[in-house]
Amino acid sequence: MGLRVASLATPALPQRTLPAVWARGMAKDNKPRFARPQNPVQKPTPSEAPTPAAPRAKQPAAAAAASEAAQSQTQPQTQTPETSAESQKPETLEEQEPIPDLSKLPDLTQGIPSTLEYERAGASRESLSAIEDAEAETSTSGGSGRAKGELPASAYISSADRRRAMWMKYLLLATGLSVVGGTAYLGRDWEEDELASHPDAPNGWGLMLWWNRATARLGETKSYYQDPAFQKLLPDPDPSFARPYTLCISLEDMLVHSEWTRDHGWRMAKRPGVDYFLHYLSQYYEIVLFTSVPLAIAEPVLRKLDPYHFVMWPLGREATKYKDGEIVKDLSYLNRDLSKVIIIDTNAQHVSAQPENAIVLPKWTGDAKDTKLVSLIPFLEFIHTMDYSDVRKVIKSFEGTDIPTEFARREAIARAEHQKRLAAMRGKAKPSGGGMSWLSGMLGLKPANMSLMVPPEGEENPAEALASGKMLQDIARERGIRNYKMIEEEIRKNGEKWLKEDQEMMEKAQKEAMKSMQSSFTGWFKSEETPAPAPSSNTTPEKSA
Repeated sequence: MGLRVASLATPALPQRTLPAVWARGMAKDNKPRFARPQNPVQKPTPSEAPTPAAPRAKQPAAAAAASEAAQSQTQPQTQTPETSAESQKPETLEEQEPIPDLSKLPDLTQGIPSTLEYERAGASRESLSAIEDAEAETSTSGGSGRAKGELPASAYISSADRRRAMWMKYLLLATGLSVVGGTAYLGRDWEEDELASHPDAPNGWGLMLWWNRATARLGETKSYYQDPAFQKLLPDPDPSFARPYTLCISLEDMLVHSEWTRDHGWRMAKRPGVDYFLHYLSQYYEIVLFTSVPLAIAEPVLRKLDPYHFVMWPLGREATKYKDGEIVKDLSYLNRDLSKVIIIDTNAQHVSAQPENAIVLPKWTGDAKDTKLVSLIPFLEFIHTMDYSDVRKVIKSFEGTDIPTEFARREAIARAEHQKRLAAMRGKAKPSGGGMSWLSGMLGLKPANMSLMVPPEGEENPAEALASGKMLQDIARERGIRNYKMIEEEIRKNGEKWLKEDQEMMEKAQKEAMKSMQSSFTGWFKSEETPAPAPSSNTTPEKSA
């Protein structure tokens, strides 16, 4: 009866305190604050119930004790002093728990507050350790390696990912088939015109033969981008154009120099003596412009630099070879005898294929008083005069020296020796030894065949000139200067007419090329003309009147 009075005197747990209790549980890492009794069957006796005069804060505990006492009446249990202490333990914990102040909760209308302090407190690490413990328990439990009720990994793959993986498999399969098919196609037998150029990979049925043909064709594809555009960069020599030697000369920083300034932008300067160099040596050499810039860029510059076409053949980047990351001017593609070819360049790497044929000069930087290019004319003229069979031996004898300076030194020594021999010849009836052989020996050059042309009308005889104290190169130089003056005189008289004719020919060629392009383009849209029907056999021809 006392228990009933206690339960009636205690007011019920108000509803507004339930969220407060739940919030307190969540704020303490979800750990329960009320200790459960070790034996839930044992309940406190009615005599141990709280008195009705308990304060308002202890109402939830008193109500719980009253309900437990009511249940104990239906199921009487023997209660020990230990269980009585356990039943009073929640009441003690409840006294230590303050009532939360709901007014201090964060205002979520201004956004979600930061959880940085909560994470620093170790909550994230505890959560991570709990997940790792769960995974470890799953892996040690055996079976399929996942928790009970968890879906397989394939269930979390979207349909788009499945389609992407399927197409990737198809793509890899197609790539493999194309590689195999391409290799098989490259290893097919050679055509009749190809068989002669590939003796190391003959036709036949065999795995090794098939592989040799495939690698040979693949190498040709690679060489298409690295080797010159043509196997013969120059046409066969014309017998009517009597030039025994070929002189290749670079364009950039050799004949011209380009620079950019803030005031003028891009400007191009022509090297001093370029006109004289080209006009004078054109009577001795077949001059070839061999540049490393594309021909489409070099062609307009060459038209301004050489309007009268003393340069016989222009060659651009398309005629060079790409090797080890560098541009190389390979003279073996020139279709000329390399013993008669000289190349002048400013980059030693460009002439690395045939350094024995090369004369490397320093780059011209725009100096208006430069004479390096013009000073080479006596040396190049002497090679033609002496008619050497191999110019590589001549260039080799000047290796490691400045060619114009060394040639002038040797020429001065030879001239002094020539004067001594002339003085000795005047005291004798006949000189000992030939004058031509010792002259070339003093210059350090070994001519294979030195022939004297018949002097033209009005020119001094070479023997008389030598007897008068002149040297062979003096005679050749006088003749070369005379020819150069004749060329310049013809340019002054007919230069404008030549340029006008050249311009007309160029415009005519452009018009023909444009007309051919238009006709080939419109031909795709023209339908084939239908032939006229043949007359039937029963048609009688009209009688002539």
